[in-house]
Parts: sequence; structure tokens; C-alpha cells
Amino acid sequence: MPAVKVEGKGLFQAEEGKKLVLVLEDNGVDILHRCGGNARCTTCRVEILEGDGGPIGEAEAAILNAKGVTLPNVRLSCQIRVHSDLEVKPLMTVSESGMEPGTRPLD
Repeated sequence: MPAVKVEGKGLFQAEEGKKLVLVLEDNGVDILHRCGGNARCTTCRVEILEGDGGPIGEAEAAILNAKGVTLPNVRLSCQIRVHSDLEVKPLMTVSESGMEPGTRPLD
């Protein structure tokens, strides 16, 4: 079972293949996901500090490019399926932004 270390929040076990955004939310990390996990808003961005988030799909690449997010280690947590150990830093949270998190993404 992969482990996800979240900067400032702890280390969590993740079900193989589960979306990272759900792993974060289910373990008390107040990650934003305003579009409901559909790669449209970029509010669920994380910085990958260690590990491999897997390949970037067309939808994720397009929205990151459109929003001017060009750092290779910044990804959308709604588009990452956890298959190996990761260490991440959430870049947008409910507590820091004051926004509502959004609709819970589907698995």
C-alpha cells in the first residue's frame, strides 16, 4: 500500500489507484477542488516533493498551461492516481483561501 506524506500534515496510507485529492481529503487535509475533480479549475494543485505522480494527461496539461502553471513538479491532485509513495505539499487549501472546497470528486 503506497504512503503519502503531506508536508505539515503527516504520513497516510493510500489505497492503490485512488485519486490523490481523495487521499488528502479523507485524511483531513483541507485541499480545494472547486470543479469537483474534473481538471478545470486548478485549485487542487500540489507540489510533488518526492515520488512520481505518473504521466500528465491531456486535460491536466491543457488547464495547467492555460493557467500559466509551468513548473514540472506542480500537478493537479484530482488527476493523480496514487501508485507509489509520494511526498506532496498542497498549494491551495480551504483554510488558507477562505473558499468552500467544492463538490467532492468522484473516484
